Amino acid sequence: MNFAQFGNDLYTGKRSVPVVSHRRRFYAGSVVLLVIALLGFGSQGLNLGLEFKGGSEFRVSAVRSPGDFEQKARTVISDTGEASGVGVTKIGDGTIRVQTAKLSDTEANVVRENLAKAFDVPLANVSGTFIGPSWGASVSQKALKALVVFLLLVGVVMAFYFRTWKMSVAALVALGHDLVITSGIYALTGFEVSPATLIGFLTVLGYSLYDTVVVFDKVRENTLEAFASGRMTYAEAANLAVNQTMVRSINTTVVALLPILSILIVGFTTLGPGTLLDLSLVLGIGIFVGAYSSIFIATPLLVSLRRGEDAVVELDKRAARHRAKVEKQSAATERPQDSADARAESGEPVGAGAANAAEGESATLTGRAVHRYAQAGPRNQPRRPPKSKR
Repeated sequence: MNFAQFGNDLYTGKRSVPVVSHRRRFYAGSVVLLVIALLGFGSQGLNLGLEFKGGSEFRVSAVRSPGDFEQKARTVISDTGEASGVGVTKIGDGTIRVQTAKLSDTEANVVRENLAKAFDVPLANVSGTFIGPSWGASVSQKALKALVVFLLLVGVVMAFYFRTWKMSVAALVALGHDLVITSGIYALTGFEVSPATLIGFLTVLGYSLYDTVVVFDKVRENTLEAFASGRMTYAEAANLAVNQTMVRSINTTVVALLPILSILIVGFTTLGPGTLLDLSLVLGIGIFVGAYSSIFIATPLLVSLRRGEDAVVELDKRAARHRAKVEKQSAATERPQDSADARAESGEPVGAGAANAAEGESATLTGRAVHRYAQAGPRNQPRRPPKSKR
């Protein structure tokens, strides 16, 4: 079976992935990931870039033979007396970036001259800049304010759109889930957090929210129909909505990750660290985590929040009564056929005398039992009185 047929079966209900019924397993998996992410925060913390902690940065361009560039750069910095907190990375084919703590103007000029000699380039190819920590603090504060405003607007808009605050809570929990896990991956791996990373975080939250709203819209449509017909429980209607949007979420995620993966491969192999690589990295991690939360966290959490409501409990009872009625009718329909099949297997003629003596029934040529006291004649119509002779 191809993927398109599988998606069609999920949409029609022919196949079903039990997301809602197994929600405790997904909760447990997310709790484990959240604990690991928090341990990463506590043990290592985020590797903040120079823009946040402040310091000096030197770039050596047009390096023909970098060789052991990291050892050369560290030796130059250690000669100035500043050996701790040094970061050396290669950008592209011939550019070396060196980041250190704050240096005085005299120390910075000495470092520039020594880097030019170590890498055998003109002094003009070595640039030095200083970034104060106040700039990074300002960026962090503005990013935090933007995040708080974003979450507040999301909560209010979703509560009005879906007409229930529980959908808004479920969506916000999914967003927090994505933010903590993505940040935890950065803490555990030691990836540098730059201003581009913050932009990526906000973009990821928007993408995750978009995917969650699409699923919730289908949940609302299915649950309204369930409340009207009483044929499905709230959990079953929500699970059907997840299945109906699952293939779409997977396709959207794959299509979004393909160009990001290409940029990551080129960035790690050729370009080196930079704004493009930082942005692609956080987008790749966040989109994957956001797709997971929109399918396996948001909707199951909504079902858990609403399962105690009177309307939902009553709907579950109506669905149970409907299911029992359907099963009873199905059993009543299949019983005569099963009886006929059993007589046929035993070798007894079905239409020539297979009668139930206790009930006073006799068989007909069609196999339908007719009571012996039934009126004979076409369609068992009553006999007409004889016509009077004139």
